Amino acid sequence: MSLLVVGLVLFLGIHSIRIVAEPVRTKLVAALGMRGFKALYSVLSLIGLVFIVIGYGQARLEPTWLYHPPPFLRHLNMVLMLLVFPALLAAHLPGRIQRWLKHPLLVATMAWSLAHLLVNGSLAGVVLFGSFLIWAIADRIALIKRPDSSSPQLPAWPINDLIVIAGGLGLYAAFAFWLHPILFGVAVMG
Repeated sequence: MSLLVVGLVLFLGIHSIRIVAEPVRTKLVAALGMRGFKALYSVLSLIGLVFIVIGYGQARLEPTWLYHPPPFLRHLNMVLMLLVFPALLAAHLPGRIQRWLKHPLLVATMAWSLAHLLVNGSLAGVVLFGSFLIWAIADRIALIKRPDSSSPQLPAWPINDLIVIAGGLGLYAAFAFWLHPILFGVAVMG
Protein backbone atom coordinates (compact mmCIF):
# COMPACT_ATOMS: atom_id res chain seq x y z
CA MET A 1 0.00 0.00 0.00
CA SER A 2 2.88 2.37 0.71
CA LEU A 3 4.12 2.08 -2.90
CA LEU A 4 0.63 3.06 -4.09
CA VAL A 5 0.66 6.13 -1.85
CA VAL A 6 4.17 7.15 -2.97
CA GLY A 7 3.08 6.75 -6.59
CA LEU A 8 -0.02 8.87 -6.04
CA VAL A 9 2.03 11.59 -4.31
CA LEU A 10 4.50 11.65 -7.22
CA PHE A 11 1.94 11.47 -10.02
CA LEU A 12 -0.73 13.74 -8.60
CA GLY A 13 1.87 15.97 -6.94
CA ILE A 14 3.55 16.86 -10.22
CA HIS A 15 0.13 17.24 -11.82
CA SER A 16 -0.87 19.62 -9.01
CA ILE A 17 2.03 22.03 -9.33
CA ARG A 18 -0.12 24.63 -11.12
CA ILE A 19 -2.83 24.26 -8.48
CA VAL A 20 -0.67 24.81 -5.40
CA ALA A 21 2.70 26.15 -6.53
CA GLU A 22 2.51 28.20 -9.74
CA PRO A 23 5.58 30.28 -8.71
CA VAL A 24 7.61 27.06 -8.28
CA ARG A 25 6.55 25.94 -11.76
CA THR A 26 7.54 29.32 -13.19
CA LYS A 27 10.98 29.09 -11.54
CA LEU A 28 11.48 25.52 -12.78
CA VAL A 29 10.56 26.52 -16.35
CA ALA A 30 12.98 29.47 -16.13
CA ALA A 31 15.77 27.26 -14.79
CA LEU A 32 15.24 24.20 -16.98
CA GLY A 33 13.58 25.70 -20.02
CA MET A 34 10.19 24.43 -21.19
CA ARG A 35 11.67 21.25 -22.69
CA GLY A 36 13.63 20.48 -19.53
CA PHE A 37 10.59 21.12 -17.37
CA LYS A 38 8.43 18.89 -19.56
CA ALA A 39 11.08 16.16 -19.43
CA LEU A 40 11.22 16.33 -15.61
CA TYR A 41 7.40 16.42 -15.46
CA SER A 42 7.18 13.37 -17.73
CA VAL A 43 9.80 11.34 -15.86
CA LEU A 44 8.22 12.03 -12.45
CA SER A 45 4.75 11.26 -13.86
CA LEU A 46 5.94 7.99 -15.37
CA ILE A 47 7.70 6.90 -12.16
CA GLY A 48 4.55 7.78 -10.19
CA LEU A 49 2.36 5.85 -12.61
CA VAL A 50 4.58 2.76 -12.40
CA PHE A 51 4.47 2.93 -8.58
CA ILE A 52 0.66 3.31 -8.69
CA VAL A 53 0.24 0.27 -10.92
CA ILE A 54 2.61 -1.92 -8.90
CA GLY A 55 1.33 -0.65 -5.53
CA TYR A 56 -2.32 -1.12 -6.44
CA GLY A 57 -1.58 -4.58 -7.81
CA GLN A 58 0.14 -5.56 -4.57
CA ALA A 59 -2.66 -4.10 -2.42
CA ARG A 60 -5.28 -6.06 -4.40
CA LEU A 61 -3.62 -9.34 -3.36
CA GLU A 62 -4.65 -8.89 0.29
CA PRO A 63 -7.41 -6.29 0.32
CA THR A 64 -8.72 -4.46 3.35
CA TRP A 65 -12.45 -3.96 2.76
CA LEU A 66 -14.07 -0.70 3.79
CA TYR A 67 -17.44 -1.53 2.20
CA HIS A 68 -19.01 -4.08 -0.08
CA PRO A 69 -20.83 -2.30 -2.90
CA PRO A 70 -24.33 -3.54 -3.72
CA PRO A 71 -24.57 -5.22 -7.15
CA PHE A 72 -26.82 -2.52 -8.66
CA LEU A 73 -23.93 -0.03 -8.50
CA ARG A 74 -22.25 -1.96 -11.33
CA HIS A 75 -24.97 -0.61 -13.63
CA LEU A 76 -24.40 2.96 -12.47
CA ASN A 77 -20.66 2.39 -12.96
CA MET A 78 -21.27 1.31 -16.54
CA VAL A 79 -23.44 4.36 -17.24
CA LEU A 80 -20.81 6.73 -15.84
CA MET A 81 -18.12 4.99 -17.87
CA LEU A 82 -20.11 5.81 -21.02
CA LEU A 83 -18.97 9.42 -20.48
CA VAL A 84 -15.31 8.59 -19.98
CA PHE A 85 -14.13 7.51 -23.40
CA PRO A 86 -15.91 10.20 -25.46
CA ALA A 87 -14.65 12.85 -23.01
CA LEU A 88 -11.14 11.42 -23.29
CA LEU A 89 -11.26 11.72 -27.08
CA ALA A 90 -12.87 15.17 -26.90
CA ALA A 91 -9.80 16.40 -25.03
CA HIS A 92 -7.80 15.88 -28.23
CA LEU A 93 -10.41 16.53 -30.94
CA PRO A 94 -11.70 20.11 -30.87
CA GLY A 95 -15.40 20.49 -31.55
CA ARG A 96 -18.69 21.33 -29.88
CA ILE A 97 -18.31 18.53 -27.34
CA GLN A 98 -14.91 19.82 -26.27
CA ARG A 99 -16.28 23.37 -25.92
CA TRP A 100 -19.31 22.14 -23.98
CA LEU A 101 -17.24 20.06 -21.55
CA LYS A 102 -14.61 22.85 -21.27
CA HIS A 103 -12.02 20.50 -19.75
CA PRO A 104 -12.93 17.06 -21.11
CA LEU A 105 -9.91 15.25 -19.67
CA LEU A 106 -10.91 16.34 -16.17
CA VAL A 107 -14.52 15.33 -16.86
CA ALA A 108 -13.24 11.90 -17.96
CA THR A 109 -11.09 11.61 -14.84
CA MET A 110 -13.95 12.59 -12.53
CA ALA A 111 -16.40 10.17 -14.17
CA TRP A 112 -13.81 7.34 -14.22
CA SER A 113 -12.82 7.76 -10.59
CA LEU A 114 -16.40 8.16 -9.31
CA ALA A 115 -17.56 5.15 -11.33
CA HIS A 116 -14.77 3.04 -9.87
CA LEU A 117 -15.39 4.24 -6.31
CA LEU A 118 -18.93 2.91 -6.66
CA VAL A 119 -17.74 -0.64 -7.29
CA ASN A 120 -14.43 -0.81 -5.40
CA GLY A 121 -14.82 -0.97 -1.65
CA SER A 122 -11.25 -1.91 -0.81
CA LEU A 123 -8.97 0.51 1.02
CA ALA A 124 -6.60 0.55 -1.97
CA GLY A 125 -9.50 1.27 -4.34
CA VAL A 126 -10.79 4.12 -2.21
CA VAL A 127 -7.29 5.60 -1.90
CA LEU A 128 -6.59 5.29 -5.64
CA PHE A 129 -9.91 6.40 -7.10
CA GLY A 130 -10.69 8.86 -4.32
CA SER A 131 -7.31 10.57 -4.81
CA PHE A 132 -7.93 10.98 -8.52
CA LEU A 133 -11.45 12.29 -7.92
CA ILE A 134 -10.28 14.86 -5.36
CA TRP A 135 -7.41 15.92 -7.62
CA ALA A 136 -9.67 16.31 -10.69
CA ILE A 137 -12.18 18.41 -8.74
CA ALA A 138 -9.40 20.59 -7.30
CA ASP A 139 -7.83 21.04 -10.74
CA ARG A 140 -11.20 21.95 -12.29
CA ILE A 141 -11.75 24.60 -9.60
CA ALA A 142 -8.20 25.91 -10.10
CA LEU A 143 -8.73 26.15 -13.87
CA ILE A 144 -11.82 28.28 -13.34
CA LYS A 145 -9.78 30.72 -11.23
CA ARG A 146 -6.64 30.66 -13.40
CA PRO A 147 -6.26 33.21 -16.20
CA ASP A 148 -6.74 31.63 -19.62
CA SER A 149 -3.42 30.40 -20.95
CA SER A 150 -4.76 28.44 -23.89
CA SER A 151 -2.22 26.94 -26.20
CA PRO A 152 -2.82 26.78 -29.94
CA GLN A 153 -5.45 24.22 -30.84
CA LEU A 154 -6.30 22.25 -33.90
CA PRO A 155 -9.27 23.67 -35.81
CA ALA A 156 -12.67 22.57 -34.57
CA TRP A 157 -14.15 20.37 -37.26
CA PRO A 158 -17.77 19.14 -37.07
CA ILE A 159 -16.57 15.63 -37.92
CA ASN A 160 -14.59 15.62 -34.67
CA ASP A 161 -17.81 15.38 -32.65
CA LEU A 162 -18.85 12.32 -34.64
CA ILE A 163 -15.41 10.76 -34.11
CA VAL A 164 -15.61 11.54 -30.38
CA ILE A 165 -18.99 9.82 -30.02
CA ALA A 166 -18.38 6.83 -32.31
CA GLY A 167 -14.78 6.33 -31.22
CA GLY A 168 -15.66 6.79 -27.55
CA LEU A 169 -18.44 4.22 -27.72
CA GLY A 170 -16.16 1.85 -29.62
CA LEU A 171 -13.47 2.20 -26.94
CA TYR A 172 -16.10 1.69 -24.24
CA ALA A 173 -17.22 -1.56 -25.88
CA ALA A 174 -13.62 -2.73 -26.36
CA PHE A 175 -12.83 -2.14 -22.68
CA ALA A 176 -16.09 -3.55 -21.38
CA PHE A 177 -15.98 -6.76 -23.40
CA TRP A 178 -12.29 -7.38 -23.97
CA LEU A 179 -9.56 -5.06 -22.65
CA HIS A 180 -10.57 -4.57 -19.00
CA PRO A 181 -10.30 -8.29 -18.13
CA ILE A 182 -7.00 -8.58 -20.03
CA LEU A 183 -5.39 -5.45 -18.59
CA PHE A 184 -6.83 -5.41 -15.06
CA GLY A 185 -8.00 -8.96 -14.43
CA VAL A 186 -11.58 -7.87 -13.68
CA ALA A 187 -14.44 -8.82 -15.98
CA VAL A 188 -16.89 -6.00 -16.60
CA MET A 189 -19.54 -8.08 -18.35
CA GLY A 190 -20.90 -11.33 -17.01
